[in-house]
Amino acid sequence: MTQVTMLPASPLCRCLTVFFTGWLTLLFAFIIVPAIVGVSLGIRSLYLRTLIRIFEWATLRMELRAKEKNQQLYRPYTKGIIAKEPTSSLKQEIQELRGSASCLRSEFQPADIFYFCRRGMESIVDDDVTKRFSPQELESWNLLTRSNYNFRHISPRLSALWGLGVLVRYSILLPLRVTIAFTGICLFLFLTAVVGFLPNAELRSYLSEKVHLMGYRFCVRSLTAIITYHNRENKPKNGSICVANHTTPIDVIILANDRCYSLVGQLHGGLLGMIQRGMVRSSPHIWFQRSQVRDRHLVAKRLGDHVADKTKQPILIFPEGTCINNTSVMMFKKGSFEIGCTIYPVAIKYDPRFGDAFWNSSKFGLVRYLLSMMSSWAIVCSVWYLPPMNREEGEDAVQFANRVKAAIAAQGGLVDLIWDGGLKRAKVKESFKEEQQKLYSRVLIGDKRLEDRNSDKMNEDSAAGQ
Repeated sequence: MTQVTMLPASPLCRCLTVFFTGWLTLLFAFIIVPAIVGVSLGIRSLYLRTLIRIFEWATLRMELRAKEKNQQLYRPYTKGIIAKEPTSSLKQEIQELRGSASCLRSEFQPADIFYFCRRGMESIVDDDVTKRFSPQELESWNLLTRSNYNFRHISPRLSALWGLGVLVRYSILLPLRVTIAFTGICLFLFLTAVVGFLPNAELRSYLSEKVHLMGYRFCVRSLTAIITYHNRENKPKNGSICVANHTTPIDVIILANDRCYSLVGQLHGGLLGMIQRGMVRSSPHIWFQRSQVRDRHLVAKRLGDHVADKTKQPILIFPEGTCINNTSVMMFKKGSFEIGCTIYPVAIKYDPRFGDAFWNSSKFGLVRYLLSMMSSWAIVCSVWYLPPMNREEGEDAVQFANRVKAAIAAQGGLVDLIWDGGLKRAKVKESFKEEQQKLYSRVLIGDKRLEDRNSDKMNEDSAAGQ
């Protein structure tokens, strides 16, 4: 009988076995199990406090080095090209150009051209729209080359610390986060498929919520996201619509980590489409085909049918329609405010010191963006639940949307802008140009004369009708 002799394992194989066993054990004990049961062990908070101390030390070193060289450390955004004065009204500025208030209400004068030329040049150099689609400026260095413009102030000690940070982020944090995300997605797809086959609707709904919460917790941990929720008594309730400012696709994960929502969007292919189909098996999400997205009546009908059922989860919508760099809130589309249901506003504010959450979709693809997020230090943000708001009597959908937008901007410390976020890819609408022309017309002919003209026109229309 032939005997098989087993060769002893090499020391390298034993070391690798011990390493992967320990790695998987720590991953399962400190990340996977807490994500499933929904508890936090405080590791991320300790990690965040350590990062803050390191950033403060690195910034202090850079400031001292810049002071020694008598150089400016932080660059101004406009590079000193223009210095804007406090904004005054169109009427006041035209009056200053003409030099007299007595000649203000008259015909057009050539001097008026200078006002529009100056405002146009200011907008070209430093407008309020374009800079909302670029990364937010930092006042301190977070040891990421993507957020530092002052390499000449970095000392050898800081360079060594930066190199150590690169090693930690790409050899430890990135593989760990990818592993967590892969584990969470696989577990989520399997469990949603199982829950979707349950015949009991009440049990299916209950388990679906638990599975979705577990999946979102995995995603939060895969980004090392540290989220602070405020005013949880105002969390959205069933049969309503939740609206929030939009910075990144992970806004959905940030909000759904605390409460399940029904999502609205276009049905995609690939991995994202697989996840969408897995979600809809066990939960009433609203996905549209590409050909249906522009059908406003169909979208409004499906949204109205959903919020009419008080047993269904609230719908999560981002009315801006595009991602803004978390310094401002731009125009809200009126569609979700025409439904006639209660609106729950939510303000989201990210801390850019630990990683820039803004996604410039016209510049970076989704895969590259997610890689950038997973190789950052962390995602730190605050979420404020605002009191529910309803449409007032005599208020149209646009006015209601602007009122909700103003509340979100005030709570999150964001700039409230009237501009459409679609200007990232489209031209200015003619209605905006006409509004500026009307303002100038009021300056020339006066509000009273304009009102008289409107009144005369109404009287003529009335007489013609009789």
